[in-house]
Amino acid sequence: MSFEQMERFDEVVGKLDAVVPVYREVYAEPPYLEGPQDAVDFLARARRQATRDGFRLVLARAAGEIAGFAYGFRLAADTGWWGAMREPLGDAFVKETGRRTFNLAELAVRRKWRRQGIAAELHRRLLSGLEAERIALTMRPEPEAAPARAAYGAWGYRNVGRARYGDASPAYDVMVLTLR
Repeated sequence: MSFEQMERFDEVVGKLDAVVPVYREVYAEPPYLEGPQDAVDFLARARRQATRDGFRLVLARAAGEIAGFAYGFRLAADTGWWGAMREPLGDAFVKETGRRTFNLAELAVRRKWRRQGIAAELHRRLLSGLEAERIALTMRPEPEAAPARAAYGAWGYRNVGRARYGDASPAYDVMVLTLR
C-alpha cells in the first residue's frame, strides 16, 4: 500500500478524475444508492472544493489501483456550513475564523480494500500537521453507515447534531473531532 498527499491545486485537479471510479463504486452502495449523474456531480463539486483554502487530497494505492481517498479543506470565516443544522449549536460553536475548522469532506475505501486499516491511515495522513482546532464531517445516519460511524467514534469524533442541506437533501449527522 502506498499513499500520496497533495495540496497544490494543479496536482489535485489532475487526480480528481482518477478518484471518480472509487466514488462511483462506494456511493452505489446503501445507504447512498447513487448513480452515474451523482458521480458527475461529485467531480464538479470536488473541483470547486479543490480551490478552497487548505484543501488536501490523500490517495491510497494498492496493486496498481486507487484503493481509497480522502479530502478536505478549511471552513471559511463566512461559511454557511453550520446553517444547515436542525438544532442551533450556539454562536460560539459555529463561529469560524478560516482556520478553526477543517472539513473532512470525503473518505472512501473500495469494498475489497476495507478492514485493512486503509481508512484509518487516510484519515491520519489527511489530518497530519493540520493547524485547526477541530475536524468536522457529515455522515448518513442509516444503519448501513454503522461501520463508518464506529470508526469515527474510535478516532474520537462525537455527534453534535443533524443537518439537512436543502429540501431534497437527505439528513446527515454532523460529527466533530476536537484537536485542541
